[in-house]
Amino acid sequence: MWDWIEREAIYLWYYLDIQARQIAPYWALGILLGSAVSVFGKKAIHGAFAKIGRRRMGWLGMIPASLLGIASPLCMYGTIPIAASFSAQGVKDDYLAAFMMSSILLNPQLIFYSGALGTTAVVIRVAACFLCGCTAGWLIRLFYSRKGKSFFDFTGFREGESRDTDPNLLRRFLKNVWRNIRATGPMFALGILLTALYQIHVPVDFVSGLFGKNNGFGILMAATMGVPVYMCGGGTIPLLQQWLADGMSIGSAAAFMITGPATKITNLGAMKIVLGWKRFLLYLAFVVLFALASGLLMDMII
Repeated sequence: MWDWIEREAIYLWYYLDIQARQIAPYWALGILLGSAVSVFGKKAIHGAFAKIGRRRMGWLGMIPASLLGIASPLCMYGTIPIAASFSAQGVKDDYLAAFMMSSILLNPQLIFYSGALGTTAVVIRVAACFLCGCTAGWLIRLFYSRKGKSFFDFTGFREGESRDTDPNLLRRFLKNVWRNIRATGPMFALGILLTALYQIHVPVDFVSGLFGKNNGFGILMAATMGVPVYMCGGGTIPLLQQWLADGMSIGSAAAFMITGPATKITNLGAMKIVLGWKRFLLYLAFVVLFALASGLLMDMII
C-alpha cells in the first residue's frame, strides 16, 4: 500500500513539475499584460467602442465592436454594466451583442494563456471568437433591429466604480496584478493538478479515439464537455494542451474553447438576467451551433 502511494506521489510530482514549467510562463505573462491592458487601456477601449456605436457604421460596425470586445479586460459581470451604459448612450443592440459575445469568449489575458497551446490554436481561438461576436451582432441586426424594442434588458444595472484608482500608476498596476493572481491562481493550480492526474491515469488512445480528426461526434462531445468542465480560462489551458498532444483535433479544441467560456456558470447567470428565458435559450442554441460549425470547418481545413 505504501509502495503504491509513494509511486503515485512520485509520478504526480513529476507531471506537476512538467506542467508548471510548460504553462506557468504563459500564465504569468497573461497576468502582467492583462493587468497592463486593464489599468492603462480599458478606458481607451471602451471610449472607442462608444464612438463606434454612435457613428452608425451599419453591418461593418460589428467588426470593430467584436475586436474591442476581445480587447476588453472585463469579466462578464463587469461587461454588462458597461454595456448598459453604452445602451443608455444610444449604442444599438447589434453592436452591443458583438461586443458582449466576443468579450465573453476571450480577453487579452486569455490570449496570452493560450500561447501554451501553440500558434495555430491561438490564431484559431482569436479568429473563432471574433467571428462569433460578429455573427451574433449580424443576427441581432437581421432579426431584431426592426422590432422596435431592445433585445437586452439592462434594468437595474449600472456601471460600478473602478478599483484601479490608486494615484500612483505603479501601485495601481501591482494591485491589479495581485487581484488577477488571486482570481486565477487557484483555478490555474487546479487545472495543472487535474492534468497531471489525467496524464497518470488516462490512456492516450482514449483522447485520440474520442476527439480525433474527422470525428463529428468528437466535436459534439468537446462542445458538450465545455459546459461542465470549463472552470476558467487559465484552468483549462493545461488540460487542452495535453488533449491536443494526445490526439485531440484542432476542431474539437475550437468547439471546446467556444462553448466553455460561453456556458461558464457565472456567465450563464449574467446572460440569463439580461436576456430572459426565451432569448437565453436562443443564446445557448447559437453558441452550440456556432461551436459545432467552427469545429467541423477547422477539421476540414487543417
